[in-house]
Amino acid sequence: MSKLGQIGAKLHRGEVSYDFIGHRKFWFGLSIALVVISLGGLFARGLALGIEFRGGVEYEAKVKVTDATVQDFGDVVKATDAKGLGDPVVTTINNDKVRVQTKPLEQNDIGRVRDAIAKEAGVPSEQVTSQQIGASWGQQIADKAIVALIVFLVLVFAVIWLYFREAKASMAAIIALIHDVTITVGVYALVGFDVTPATVIGVLTILGYSLYDTVVVFDKVRENTRGITGSNRFTYSDATNLAVNQTVVRSINTTVTALLPVGAILVVGTVVLGTGPLKDLSLALFVGIAVGAYSSIFIAPSLLAVFKEREPGMQALSKRVASKKAQVAAAAAAPAAVATAGAASRTAVQDAPRKAERATGSAPTPSTRPMKAAAAGRPQPTRKPRSKRGK
Repeated sequence: MSKLGQIGAKLHRGEVSYDFIGHRKFWFGLSIALVVISLGGLFARGLALGIEFRGGVEYEAKVKVTDATVQDFGDVVKATDAKGLGDPVVTTINNDKVRVQTKPLEQNDIGRVRDAIAKEAGVPSEQVTSQQIGASWGQQIADKAIVALIVFLVLVFAVIWLYFREAKASMAAIIALIHDVTITVGVYALVGFDVTPATVIGVLTILGYSLYDTVVVFDKVRENTRGITGSNRFTYSDATNLAVNQTVVRSINTTVTALLPVGAILVVGTVVLGTGPLKDLSLALFVGIAVGAYSSIFIAPSLLAVFKEREPGMQALSKRVASKKAQVAAAAAAPAAVATAGAASRTAVQDAPRKAERATGSAPTPSTRPMKAAAAGRPQPTRKPRSKRGK
């Protein structure tokens, strides 16, 4: 068995553990800081909406990409002085294609920009593709994504409530989901990646992944807390912490296994391709999977424990457990105290004569125990010769 497997077995048996629930204030504080940073990036920088959401015209042309390609094509497009052009977004695809995105243009200006791009690329105008995208289409996608998210959250709340027979479990899971989505969107704002329909797909996908891990942990919590109010061995937080320790290795294995291929796609989409749906999708998946695993281990179970510990039954259980622990500690301390007191009394009795002698300055009295006399100071028996014995 591997070392990780051995650690997982010890965690499952409760031989070793980390107090996830006991350190919840630290993890809550860390999550609050991450959410604040994400919201700060979102409101300060905003999301870089792709052309699918803001509308505009997109051009693509084949060209040998150099270090000056982006700057050259940007200057050429600006030189057309098209109405409402704004700042064009120029990106390169691999090493043989350039993409130029502008704001919505009039029909005549669309042709002028195409001709300028073709001239700079050294190709006929017919080989420069252009595509007009209306902002209303992107708005429809955004509206439908929001509606889908709301419906998803409502259904998730209901399903978890029915499965666990516990509304507090649904609340903890939904809060963890909002936490994951907020951080993922904040990372998009801070990094500056374009938000495209692929991004929306990635965000909706990570919701399911995060819930998967959370439900597994909650199921173990339910198993450990079944009938817990009838005993006085563990509190609800203790049982929840044991459940997290029992499933943490599995969560780590699942997360690492999922992150490796997604990370590879992210590298390919960012470094090799440079742009496109792979980059947008993989970033949302990578951040969402990592944050979802974090919230499933550190946030959702702790929230559930906080909610449950407020119930009168759980508060009474906590008092019973604390009382039992105090009794056990007192019982363990009593024999040790008796032994210590006995040893102290024996030492005091043995040391009393010595202390008295030191106080009076007298010499020690000789012992009254009988001593054997020397052989020279006592008469020795006379033995008859063997020849006269018996006479």
